[in-house]
Amino acid sequence: MPRQAGRPGPRPDPVRVAIHVAVYIALFLISSMLIGWVLSGTGYLVAIIATSVLAAGFANWLSLRIFEGRHLLDAGLWWNRASSTNLALGLAGGAGSAAAVLLPPLVFRGAYLAESPIDRPTVGSIIFLIVLLGAGVLGEELLFRGYAFQILLRAAGPYATVLPVGILFALLHSSNPNASWFGLANTAAFGILFGYAYLRSRDLWLPIGLHLGWNFTLPLLGVNLSGLRMRMTGYEMSWTAGALWSGGEYGPEASVLTSAVVFALFFYLWKAPIRRQFSPLADPPVENVPCEPSPRLPS
Repeated sequence: MPRQAGRPGPRPDPVRVAIHVAVYIALFLISSMLIGWVLSGTGYLVAIIATSVLAAGFANWLSLRIFEGRHLLDAGLWWNRASSTNLALGLAGGAGSAAAVLLPPLVFRGAYLAESPIDRPTVGSIIFLIVLLGAGVLGEELLFRGYAFQILLRAAGPYATVLPVGILFALLHSSNPNASWFGLANTAAFGILFGYAYLRSRDLWLPIGLHLGWNFTLPLLGVNLSGLRMRMTGYEMSWTAGALWSGGEYGPEASVLTSAVVFALFFYLWKAPIRRQFSPLADPPVENVPCEPSPRLPS
């Protein structure tokens, strides 16, 4: 809805914000342990992703209900015409940037696609992997750009929120296989990029689209994703160029090509026709007047 006239309301009490963030983190950690224990009999990757999305969803839902009297959708998941535009822009940016990293080495013979004799993907396995990737992205974006991020954004401002959360996003990838300092630096840059995407859109659909477009395109072209091998097409990308260009076993996210593309993505987000929405958490109503999130626009 349009902003109301008048002066902004007072800044939130920092002690109260700190308590809310601490409770949010505790809810995520406790639910992660419980859900992880329940799902321990499933496959490793399935258990990790399912635990992440369920625990992040639970922490956001309960924090919103306890502290704000709101629903999970108010974390930035409401769906309207602006949301669909932002999701499409995010998917295009994420997939396009991944292609910009991988296609030039193929064209200039720094890499080639080789058929993998042990990978025989089926339609079912491809659909399953897409669902798995989508769930993983949703879990990470809810956790890192959800309730705690948004109330910190309102209380501390963009720089004091986006930069530290982006670094934390990278640090929690440090346990991934073959993680390197260069890969983690690029991952931190992505974390900051996703935070900037939220600043531009004030919904989660833009960062979800960017994140998913990137995460889908890398395994589609047969490379590791944050150190993880996800066999999607039966082909893998073999590099003749060195690890500086390929990223080594961590994948292209540890390459200089990705470093350059991240800067291009910031420019893309700056210029893209993103539809900014109203966030009931990050955009405080003026004069303490209650304000609801953007209404659903007609299709």
